[in-house]
Amino acid sequence: MPDWSEIVLRLGVATLAGGLIGLNRDLHGKPIGLKTLGLVGLATAMVVVLATLSGDPMKISDAASRVMQGILTGIGFLGAGVIVRAEHDFRVRGLTSAACTWLTACMGIACGLGQWRIIAIAFVFAFTLLIVGRRLEHWLHGMLGGKEDPAQNSPASSPPSPG
Repeated sequence: MPDWSEIVLRLGVATLAGGLIGLNRDLHGKPIGLKTLGLVGLATAMVVVLATLSGDPMKISDAASRVMQGILTGIGFLGAGVIVRAEHDFRVRGLTSAACTWLTACMGIACGLGQWRIIAIAFVFAFTLLIVGRRLEHWLHGMLGGKEDPAQNSPASSPPSPG
């Protein structure tokens, strides 16, 4: 059983990691932010810590496994709420924010298990992708002749033609 300082560390890192990912989403004007993803990270770490309190933290019990499966299933509904919105003519939007929600849940699980190296590596990869991903994607599309961004060429974004 982890001591109190280990529990505080696990829950704190999960909350901080989720909150920072949420801050990135919020700074980009996305519908999910620091508080939401901080809470997702905290909640998932909390239930994993609870599920692993009775056993060896390096060995995942059947109960802990079921808790994690439930988290990852349930978080999909939160992600779907981020993606499907009527305000944009039911266009698919928010996939990256939904993926960030799912990543935050996974990081919360890893925090609950105390897997600090995995969290650090995943956090570096996630922020690298979030910070340079769009620019890299546009550059690769230009270099490889990929399709243009459909949001910029949709009828909704072009001015209406005169009568």
